[in-house]
Amino acid sequence: MPEQPRVRTTEGVVQGLRRQGHAVFRGIPYAQPPVGALRFAAPTPPHRWEGTRQAAEFGPVVPLSLPVDVGPPQGTDWLTLNVGTPDPGAAGLPVLVWIPVGGYISAMSSDPMYDPAVLAEAGLVVVTVNCRVGAEGFAFLDDAPPNRGFLDQIAALEWVRRNIAAFGGDPDHVTVAGQSAGAGSVAALLTMKPARGLFRRAIAHSVPGLHSTPALARQVTAALADRLGAAAPTAAALRDIDPWHLAAELTSFNAGLHAHRESWGALTGTGTALCPVVDGEVLPETPWTALTGVRADGTELLVGHVRDEFRLFSVMSGRQGTFTEQDARTALELLAPQPYGAQAYRAAFPQATPEELVETVYSDALFRMPSQKLTEANAAAGGTSYLFELCWTAPVLGGALGACHSLDVPLAFGTLDSPVGTQLIGDEPTPEAVALAHEFKETWIRFVTTGDAGWADYRPDQRLTRVLDAESKTLPYPEHASHRIWEGHFPAPFDLP
Repeated sequence: MPEQPRVRTTEGVVQGLRRQGHAVFRGIPYAQPPVGALRFAAPTPPHRWEGTRQAAEFGPVVPLSLPVDVGPPQGTDWLTLNVGTPDPGAAGLPVLVWIPVGGYISAMSSDPMYDPAVLAEAGLVVVTVNCRVGAEGFAFLDDAPPNRGFLDQIAALEWVRRNIAAFGGDPDHVTVAGQSAGAGSVAALLTMKPARGLFRRAIAHSVPGLHSTPALARQVTAALADRLGAAAPTAAALRDIDPWHLAAELTSFNAGLHAHRESWGALTGTGTALCPVVDGEVLPETPWTALTGVRADGTELLVGHVRDEFRLFSVMSGRQGTFTEQDARTALELLAPQPYGAQAYRAAFPQATPEELVETVYSDALFRMPSQKLTEANAAAGGTSYLFELCWTAPVLGGALGACHSLDVPLAFGTLDSPVGTQLIGDEPTPEAVALAHEFKETWIRFVTTGDAGWADYRPDQRLTRVLDAESKTLPYPEHASHRIWEGHFPAPFDLP
């Protein structure tokens, strides 16, 4: 039996597993467990260890604010990462660092959807990262640093900078990537000074326009603390509350967010109470204004979204087919750009049903326009941007999901047989699904390796976009009506009404 692979990191030796065609190392700490005195603090460098640390198992799941069962808590060593490499003895391989954050309330690097096998066997070193989310990562506390989830991600990138050469990777050839809140994380990292020099390129799928002002974030955190019976919305008051209990309470809090509409405005339409705060220090401003104002440098950037971003949420919530005219009015009032966005949507989509209006404005406000505008902003900052839209309909449920949020992820990782992959694509992938997965993989590998996505870069006069479907084509940006409505409007932080 071949000896299992070993690598010496700056903290100590790790022993992983040899898989067919590549090696994996799991559960490697990049910071100390954020518990006790370190809870709600900035990440602290990990301790060194003697001997060999076994790296065959994933680290414990971070506390999640999701109505899902991930089993009993397995420990508090949450700040870990995993490495999949074609060959630990190689040198200079391109590196992909994946941030698996969803809704700023979940981060599960152990999800089989992120299995690195296909990408590692194609020559990439793949790193997947656990970081703090929910209240642990994003509650706004006066006696703790804000946006701790982003600070964790920077600490993980610093670990990659120190150690990835020992796994065969090139520390000067790192691409940071994510989808949904992971893409929002990537967008933030583009503009954060401590992250500069830690990566060369970026991939962002379905970038969310979710940020809060300090004033709103302070009120939201105070309400959550009051719900928990804490003496104050501070780290000192919350530190003794069990992290998983805090996460469960945030789940319930998010579910009832609509009740705060008069006090908290548009934030209540997102279902996410705690999101990144534009605090002026950790996150000085939104990525869109930082890049367009050339206060952040552009980079080589691959951005995309799916056509039917909101459909997954309407189907999962059981609301598909039930949206009324009042729902459409509320969505337009909360999320369309002010002051004339509601009228502009009705003029641009005169035949749209209330359901179609709800889906369009939610898809635009939460994901499609933030993604498209990040493409433009990066180009304005001197970077090279590539834009795609996935228009292929998920075959399950008779096509009811459309080209829905998250459909692109199992396609890009080639994990069509993962639980999420089969839920969206089916137990037996169609030839179209296999072909799209191949196109995604080839696009990622080419971009991570060369900085070229394989089609013309995005320029404002042409807005060329790769439209991924059964027959993919490069066309002017398909969502031109929405683009016109949002022209001149950047996603702004949610604020008190």
